[in-house]
Amino acid sequence: MAEVVPAPRGASAKKRPTIWEVARLAGVSHQTVSRFLREDPTVRPETARKVAAAVKELGYRPNQAARTMRTRRSNRLTLILPGNTERISPELLRGAAAEAHEAGYLLDVVSLEGDAEARAARLEALLEPEGTDGVLSFTSLGEGAAAQRSVPIVIDGVYDDEMRSRGAFADASRTADLIRHLADLGHRRFAHVAGPDEWPSAQGRRAVYEETVAELGLESCAIAAGDWSMRSGWEAAKGVIAECGATAVFAASDQVAFGVIAGLQSMGIEVPRDISVCGWDDWEIGRYYRPTLTTVSVNRERQGRQAVRRLLAQLRGEPPVGPMGAAELSRIILRESTGPVRTD
Repeated sequence: MAEVVPAPRGASAKKRPTIWEVARLAGVSHQTVSRFLREDPTVRPETARKVAAAVKELGYRPNQAARTMRTRRSNRLTLILPGNTERISPELLRGAAAEAHEAGYLLDVVSLEGDAEARAARLEALLEPEGTDGVLSFTSLGEGAAAQRSVPIVIDGVYDDEMRSRGAFADASRTADLIRHLADLGHRRFAHVAGPDEWPSAQGRRAVYEETVAELGLESCAIAAGDWSMRSGWEAAKGVIAECGATAVFAASDQVAFGVIAGLQSMGIEVPRDISVCGWDDWEIGRYYRPTLTTVSVNRERQGRQAVRRLLAQLRGEPPVGPMGAAELSRIILRESTGPVRTD
């Protein structure tokens, strides 16, 4: 017969429900409730159903601090970003948080700021097992991290201090696919509006653009400097592209592409009838712009989820999960802003 535990004296309906109240409602001992909360497989299915119903009815939540003291686990993961977080992808964070929450973890997002000494001190505190069960970092942690490693650490891709993507995050291979697609539509004369020189992603897109144009025997009429802004796209369209004879423009980002289209349209040049334009990022406005924008979409939410899966695999002692390749994360979306070369 199940032990029935009386309610503690002085209990108030307004107070947070206790494990004792769950036990009383379910008709079991508080030890049985504790075993259920630890997902002990020896709890009988019928008993588990009763406890689960009581937990739900009372809205019971375990005391996280007490649980951490008992299990030495915090049920928290830490996501580390470099100092400047203004340009971090919301989709990346959303995917990481969703995957962590679905696995039963809270996700703490922190940034490493200051000089090397300040970062090292902050990192030392973050790596304490009482504060986190594992660390996912989108920035290099330095050589000291390995020596301090008291919890699992995954470094997925790398951003620098200005949130400029590096490594796999800056992959530009889809540029070649875009140029080949435009060449298949009859285009032979191209122009590129680049991103800032200091950005590895901009460097990569320009490099792959130049390599692919040369490989296919096409002509690059102009490469205009840009800074990710619509203004730079507008100025490139008015000052270079309209007069260089290009029939297709690859812009380093959607925002630049919007400026190119607006600049061309202001001069009576129609897109895509006269010049095709494509971008990169798949900004939502591109789906409603006129014309809608051909672009490269990178699934940052999936990327965030996969990064957390890599960390969870370490935590659980499962086989390693590798990072996702560019082909798995990105795809070309063809829309109205690109079309066959004009022949009349």
